[in-house]
Amino acid sequence: MHGRPRTAPKPEDAAASAAKAQKLRALQSQFLSYHHSRIYTEEALDASAKLLEINPEYYTAWNYRKLAVEHRVGESGSSPEYVKSIFDEELKVVENALRQNFKSYGAWYHRTWVLSKGHSSLDHELRLLDRFQKADPRNFHAWNYRRFVAALLGRSVEDELQYTEDLIGNNFSNYSAWHNRSMLLSEILKKKEQESSSQDVISKEYEFVLNALYTDPDDQSGWFYHLWLLDQTFKVKAPLLVSSWPVPGFDLVVSGNVSFADHPLSSFSEFTVALERFPVVLYFNQNVEGVNSSTVTIQSTFVQNEDVTWKPLSLQNSPASKVWVGYLDLSGVDHHSSAPYTVEIKLGHHQGIMSSNGLQLSIPFDLSFTVSVKPLETQSSKDEKVAWEEDKFCACETHLQVAIPCLCYDGITVDNKYEPTTSDWQIGTIAEEISQIRNLLAISDSKIGKITLARLLMAHDAMSSPYATKTVHAEEVLGLYSELMKLDPSHYQYYKDERSLVLLQQLLSSRETLLRYCFCYRGITSPSAYGPICLRLNNQSISRMGSFDKLLWVQLLDLSDNELHSIEGMEALQLLRCLNLGRNKLRSFTSLDPLRYLRSLKVLNISHNEIGLHSIDTTRYSCSASPLSHNGEIIWSDDVFPPEDADVTNYWEAFMVFKSLELTQLDIVGNAVTNEKFKSFLLKILPKLQFLDGQNLHQI
Repeated sequence: MHGRPRTAPKPEDAAASAAKAQKLRALQSQFLSYHHSRIYTEEALDASAKLLEINPEYYTAWNYRKLAVEHRVGESGSSPEYVKSIFDEELKVVENALRQNFKSYGAWYHRTWVLSKGHSSLDHELRLLDRFQKADPRNFHAWNYRRFVAALLGRSVEDELQYTEDLIGNNFSNYSAWHNRSMLLSEILKKKEQESSSQDVISKEYEFVLNALYTDPDDQSGWFYHLWLLDQTFKVKAPLLVSSWPVPGFDLVVSGNVSFADHPLSSFSEFTVALERFPVVLYFNQNVEGVNSSTVTIQSTFVQNEDVTWKPLSLQNSPASKVWVGYLDLSGVDHHSSAPYTVEIKLGHHQGIMSSNGLQLSIPFDLSFTVSVKPLETQSSKDEKVAWEEDKFCACETHLQVAIPCLCYDGITVDNKYEPTTSDWQIGTIAEEISQIRNLLAISDSKIGKITLARLLMAHDAMSSPYATKTVHAEEVLGLYSELMKLDPSHYQYYKDERSLVLLQQLLSSRETLLRYCFCYRGITSPSAYGPICLRLNNQSISRMGSFDKLLWVQLLDLSDNELHSIEGMEALQLLRCLNLGRNKLRSFTSLDPLRYLRSLKVLNISHNEIGLHSIDTTRYSCSASPLSHNGEIIWSDDVFPPEDADVTNYWEAFMVFKSLELTQLDIVGNAVTNEKFKSFLLKILPKLQFLDGQNLHQI
């Protein structure tokens, strides 16, 4: 059992265990002989019953008894009474096994199998369950079995709710009863067709759980149920498009995939990408599937709708994703014509785009923008590296005020006349819960209460619409997570990550706040008065990235001097050309997995992280690029094979990240993995690399 210290066995206990093991081996040998010979006599069945009473986890014995039951029931002339006695005998065997271990998977599965045959009385089952649940209220096997029996008995959901209420009344800490209550309520909410009916149910549940919270504020069971109720109140059901690139109404000027010296990118409307793969990004509020040429139509003079293939940007290679990308081919456009080309994108007009819960994208979206291709008069052959020093950046606020577009702050909502679906009841309920939790925290300094308040406040800020940019309560939420980081050091990283997400939402909440972090880069020779525009979120104590729906336009991004341990979600930034991740806490190459999807990335700084410092890379077991997984596929390229002399065996994770990137500049100094052997490996798999750790490779 949990919490019991282990002690060395006494000599007499060791002798008893040895004798028991010898007896068990003899019984097991006898049983297997019966099983292999397909003998189903009373003697054979008795042997299997004794074996299961000693060891209920012996699955072979349970399967043998199923075969024996089917054999005996199938005998000719079996009367209904005889058949019933066979199944009743099985129930007794299971009950004896459960007395030995009432958490035995095999025993509970066998009992479910017996009852599913329909020959046994159910009257005894609920009484048996009461005994087991009194012995261990958290026995999830018993709770699963209870739901099965209740369905066979035809017990109403209301009766089962009352049962959980009685158990919770006896013990507020009965987490399993709270969990079972949430499952029962989920069934009721599904059946409630009218919104007002669902509101009544949820409102009563808030009253019920608040009584528990006020009675024992330090017990976490009720708090978890309260968080589940919050999810039911605030949960967005139907999928929505929350952001896109290009932004609706944008007038784009596009140049080919050239150097910054040739194309300064001094405006938010100027971009440089490979002309044959100009990205269109659709960002939804939840994972969706079904984005294709049938559900999304593109109208333009230079591209046919059926020529565009939509891909989900999912690290797990799932068919569903929040972010989808399609590529337009601009290579055939007249580069000498100044006339812009109009592109119109329509989605939601036909069914097919749906979420994991089967709900369709019901609100149609029409996105329109213009694009013109900028001819290249000259192309510089001079190698220039991107330097991230402070003196290379200037504010240029006057220029940026003119250059900054609406971006993704209100383009979709204005153009599509989106009306928020949040009801007054939802807003009022969240406001009431905020008041209740504040009152509770005034008398009890509960850690999970602070977490709940933080989530309530952020939910209230987001209530107006899925595109809401107001962060009225952000400062208070940041303070709550800062307190929790001190109060609960064992969960420091979780609070730090949650705080980072709120901080990013605050920093990117409006065009005005965004401007404070946009700078012109002057580290290159350029005919333009202003250099490329860089979003600098460096030195912000960020440990986790978010708000990517606000960053789809970014081409230069500085995230240095933070505490990032992951860049999950960055695969959405399809325009990103230069990325600075220096001086963070990235532990491995698998934590850089999203970089595989960044087709335009040319400059990367991952210097002074922790790559190679840790002998065990825990991310490799959950990352799609792991050599232990078959999911490390690059979605845009053909098969890329390593050079024959490249040491892929020792640097597999690095190869998976870099193999299809066309980096021209890479900084990796200051990581434990960095040595001459690894640098030699990089030169072999990155043939277009010009600068490595600041050194010009063409001058070696």
